[in-house]
Amino acid sequence: MKKTYLMGLFLAGMSFMFSCTKPVEHTVVSTPPLQIGQPISTTTHSGAVKGTMTSGNTYTITSDITINRGDTLLLQAGVTIQMGPKANIVVKGILISLGTKDKPNYITSASGHYVCDQTTSTAADPAYQGLWGGIYCDSSCKAMVLKWTHVEFGGGAVVNPAVNGSKAGDSYTLYFNNTKGYIVLEDDWFYGGVDDFFRVQSGIIAAYRNTFMKSSAISGDCLNAKNGSFGDMAYNFFIGTCTNGTKASNKGAGGLQTNISMYNNTYVNGGYRQTQTGRAGAINYEEGSKGFFYNNLLVDCKFGPRIVNNPLADTANIKYGNTFQYGDSLAVVNQFYPTSYITNPKSTDIPAFKDFLPSGYKPGDTYNGAALLALMIAPNSKYDPQFVNYPLPNYQHITTTCPTGFDFHLKATSPCIGKGNTGFSPLHLVPLATSTNPVGVTEYTMPGKDIGCYQSDGTGNQHMTW
Repeated sequence: MKKTYLMGLFLAGMSFMFSCTKPVEHTVVSTPPLQIGQPISTTTHSGAVKGTMTSGNTYTITSDITINRGDTLLLQAGVTIQMGPKANIVVKGILISLGTKDKPNYITSASGHYVCDQTTSTAADPAYQGLWGGIYCDSSCKAMVLKWTHVEFGGGAVVNPAVNGSKAGDSYTLYFNNTKGYIVLEDDWFYGGVDDFFRVQSGIIAAYRNTFMKSSAISGDCLNAKNGSFGDMAYNFFIGTCTNGTKASNKGAGGLQTNISMYNNTYVNGGYRQTQTGRAGAINYEEGSKGFFYNNLLVDCKFGPRIVNNPLADTANIKYGNTFQYGDSLAVVNQFYPTSYITNPKSTDIPAFKDFLPSGYKPGDTYNGAALLALMIAPNSKYDPQFVNYPLPNYQHITTTCPTGFDFHLKATSPCIGKGNTGFSPLHLVPLATSTNPVGVTEYTMPGKDIGCYQSDGTGNQHMTW
């Protein structure tokens, strides 16, 4: 009895002790948003601008604004910039837009945000009207950093060129011209345009996990890197582009050879507004440029990857493979390896070139892909990339230019899964950003084991809706 009594006292004491113990308090210290210089008022702006546009505010630009040499304009998360007709952002210093997944930023027309119209003709579609000018970065611009930022409706023709290399009539939404300057595009949405969406006259590029829609009207590429440009274009999603999604060329006067890596991108319905014969619809290397492309998914693009022979690309220094192509028309399938160009079929490509190219085929030869087309469009085709929600075959692919309502992630049974090449090293030339220095990339995005921009493990492009 005594033993039982003592044990009862012990347990009661333990219960009292624990009931009187104060819960551990965890103090969470929130990190204030980065601020550079003074906050900028939400009044209408033109002329010289520097400092910080603060979260949750809308800023109206009525005519050109200029970020002068040595100055920085920072956009905190949740900022909207409404651009007036023909207004440009001229960057001689540094432009930084730090949107987030939950609070993206907008640089758009004063007329309103993007609503992707699938039915309006090109001539009437506001996407192609150039409702404001563009962001033009001069040779003194050290960096342009856009993260989780919507850029919409740009491309109005330049009237008075304000930066080195640009000229009257240029209709680019983004322009950059500093061989030593950093270009960071991460998780952005780009919609509408007139000519090239982004003309990189020269610069160091990190373009990761972006979405490009309706890039231009009748000419122009999405990411067009010229002489003196270097870097990575990876995990980007392109739909309804006019010409190429990604392009490398050594044309220009930069004095340094263009070197671009393009990997784990997805291109859908590209190239159909380009009126010039033989122009590409997805990937392009030409005129002395070098680089590599792997793990890219092309669906119903007017042309497959194009290696140009006149003016000749640096074919000795272009490596590529693991390209998955799907087409539901003979015109598309017959250009998986474009006629009159020198793209060399690779053993890692899907479909296997030996299954449809004739004996003795040489790069640039014509061929008849009718037998392959029949397999492509057959029910339960092994060549269907198996998007989660996008109908294939799609006989309206020429006019399908909006991703709205679709889901381009891969099903678990997709033949793209596990077919990527992870054995190469991207260029990764832009430094990592820090808490005190936002000029840099958030992370280095490595090659994916799956073909395309969406990876089955949830990495890659992070855009779920548009």
